[in-house]
Amino acid sequence: MNPVAALTCDGIFFCACRGLRHYDGMISVVIPTLNAERQLPRCFDSLIAAAVRGVVREVIVADGGSADATLEIADAAGAHIVQATKSRSLQLAAGAAIAKSDWLLFLHPDTALEQGWEAEVESFIGQSAIEQPRAAVFRFALEDFGAPARRAEAKAHARTVLFALPYGDQGLLLPKRLYQKIGGYRTLAGMEDADIVRRIGRRRLVGLRSRAINIARPHNGTLRGAALTLLHTLRVPSRVLARF
Repeated sequence: MNPVAALTCDGIFFCACRGLRHYDGMISVVIPTLNAERQLPRCFDSLIAAAVRGVVREVIVADGGSADATLEIADAAGAHIVQATKSRSLQLAAGAAIAKSDWLLFLHPDTALEQGWEAEVESFIGQSAIEQPRAAVFRFALEDFGAPARRAEAKAHARTVLFALPYGDQGLLLPKRLYQKIGGYRTLAGMEDADIVRRIGRRRLVGLRSRAINIARPHNGTLRGAALTLLHTLRVPSRVLARF
């Protein structure tokens, strides 16, 4: 089925959602895209309940020049669209620049948040202190039932807990004021997720219980990933790490 037609028939319109409650902590979700027509509807589906509840105020798609139906899907869903370059860091920065909410949630298009995530996030936001802003990431999960997927999830959890180095696939939730204070996403050829969590710092980073479920894909860079984790721990500059 045409993904745009399926989305329209389901009546998914973020701009038309009127939340059941209104509070200062509503979220702007920023999704960087490049030819993401197959992944985007699944990501959008996981945001609908939060939009109805009033936790998500707007969804922003920052596109790097998609040649497929990505922009049609985003438009049909009522998402705001901002044009950017193919650089993911610049896409994320462009989306954040037009966000209207006090909180930002950066989410990859192939990531879907598990059902009920909005209740935990609402609680996290409600307990956040203005004088001590904190950021949060979701628990990494893969949409696969095999043992390799469980091992990958365990490694991601250890990486998050031991090194305060979550994957970009885990999403990143933080107050806009904290995002601006640390300088937002910097222009990098890669490792933009590691760069921003390093500037957030371990003490301000919280791991949520809700899962960010990602589409399973082959991982052939285990050694590279381990090496980058070690170099990150040793405080090697992110601009250097992006060259690897």
